[in-house]
Amino acid sequence: MKPEVSVVIPIYNEEQGLPMLFARLFPALDQLGRSYEVLFVDDGSSDRSVEVLRQAVAERPDRARAVILAQNAGQHLAILAGFERARGEKIVTLDADLQNPPEEIGKLLAAMDAGADYVGSIRKLRQDSWWRTSASRLLNRVRERTTRIKMTDQGCMLRGYDRRIVDAINRCHEVTPYVPALAFTFARRPVEVEVEHEERAVGESKYSMLRLMRLNFDLMTGYSRVPLQVFSWSGIIIACGSLLFVVYLAIRRLIVGPEVEGIFTLFGIAFFLLGIVLLGLGIIGEYIGRIFEQVRSRPRFVVAEVIGDEVRNAP
Repeated sequence: MKPEVSVVIPIYNEEQGLPMLFARLFPALDQLGRSYEVLFVDDGSSDRSVEVLRQAVAERPDRARAVILAQNAGQHLAILAGFERARGEKIVTLDADLQNPPEEIGKLLAAMDAGADYVGSIRKLRQDSWWRTSASRLLNRVRERTTRIKMTDQGCMLRGYDRRIVDAINRCHEVTPYVPALAFTFARRPVEVEVEHEERAVGESKYSMLRLMRLNFDLMTGYSRVPLQVFSWSGIIIACGSLLFVVYLAIRRLIVGPEVEGIFTLFGIAFFLLGIVLLGLGIIGEYIGRIFEQVRSRPRFVVAEVIGDEVRNAP
């Protein structure tokens, strides 16, 4: 019998925090009074996370399974590996660090019961450092201005998906997907709910500032052509400005005569234009790189092992 709810949790080097996650996750799901399954997806952990997951599945064979990826593929591809094996009519994603309490899953399911097919979440009283919070706000604004994807809190992975949305996502084959963005593009009735947020139980965040910037750049280039359009319009404006400046210099030469005082100004302008050209080449290179990754058609992730009764759990 298929469960009503599937909970997909990506795991990466969470050995120390997994026992605390189990202690809160399963009681919280039991209290919902719904049939459920939990799919843990190990994303190439180098610690003992797999051994801990193996024991957890052995203790709850009717509730838990674990998908072990051969190599680190990234959080969103790990989620997709879980989506491919999720059987529930409602699918919830949750991080393993307990910053999003498992007890909040009921809010997402209630919103889906009310008719939503995609439920995002907004962390209230966010328990992150000031620089992460500020950077997140800035990158959110950039993303909203360059794509049509509206997410108040894109960094919160506690989200709910209807079966139809997950099936549509599973049919996509993007090399660098961002799961919440894909879901938003397929949703007819997306909503957002406020959820509690806690400090990370143990360890440190796997998302550095560089990875956050990379994620947002993937969002911009993967779901919008605005960066290319901005570069095109900038080129037109700069070209027109340069033409006017050349005309001005020509007229000045006729009136004033030869001059050398403006040589450093010309150098400055030349370096500025060179910077614009290099920036544009970088943006174009990002798009070409994404095309290159896509056309190679290599597997996005490789499943090394599935821990659990696959015969019993087969769709």
